[in-house]
Amino acid sequence: MSAQNKIKRIGVPEIRARKGGEPLVCLTAYDAPMARLLDPHCDILLVGDSLGMVVHGLDSTIGVTLDMMILHGKAVMRAAKQALVVIDLPFGSYEKSPQQAFESASRALAETGAQAVKIESGVYAAETIRFLTERGIPVMGHVGLRPQAALNEGGFKAKGRDDAERERVFREAREADAAGAFAIVIEGVAEEIARQITAEIAAPTIGIGASAACDGQILVTQDMLGLFDWTPKFVRRYAQLSGVVEDAVKAYGADVKSRAFPAAAETYSFKPKNG
Repeated sequence: MSAQNKIKRIGVPEIRARKGGEPLVCLTAYDAPMARLLDPHCDILLVGDSLGMVVHGLDSTIGVTLDMMILHGKAVMRAAKQALVVIDLPFGSYEKSPQQAFESASRALAETGAQAVKIESGVYAAETIRFLTERGIPVMGHVGLRPQAALNEGGFKAKGRDDAERERVFREAREADAAGAFAIVIEGVAEEIARQITAEIAAPTIGIGASAACDGQILVTQDMLGLFDWTPKFVRRYAQLSGVVEDAVKAYGADVKSRAFPAAAETYSFKPKNG
């Protein structure tokens, strides 16, 4: 491929510049085949710790490790050529201290080649975001419903339903913004809260279950594609692939049982998928 035709990857400055402009298109990616399909159509691909539930069948994100995030991050980076790739720092890998966060983030970026990390921005997080950004690590924040805090907060519930909780969400967003987060995910809050945060802070906001008032949107790709029987109420299913997969497996099984299979091995040929 010539230098003239080489695809230019979206960078953090381009994401920042989209504040108040064309909405950012973001989806999760956990493996190379899906990342290859999503990449041409997305501004940001998030290797989310949701992979614990979506890919590994865990009940929450708590059991996800940094090694797991790096493994999936490497797979996504092998296929993604255009989108900015962000990796979640999982529970227990950054909360102890800014130094711990730096060690986790620097390892994640160095081993995967991704461009940024995301941390859930509790009230303690501003110091950590500032510490990382001052040392050259781009950070995406995450306020509102924070899945890693679900055990302490009674599960996956919308945030900002009373004055104290609402003020906490605003404070988390303001402090993450002031500390240097280049973008902030807002999850599970009412439209009026998302709209006010988006208007007040300099960083672009990316909503999930937070209305169209944000500067962009993100969904778990498998939810959007209809691969599970249940999805959150705010998710629009743009396909229903679970039925497609089931039909394909049934057809394959029928062919195996009826011995209606392809030609003999001497006709076999193979071309690598990335060749």
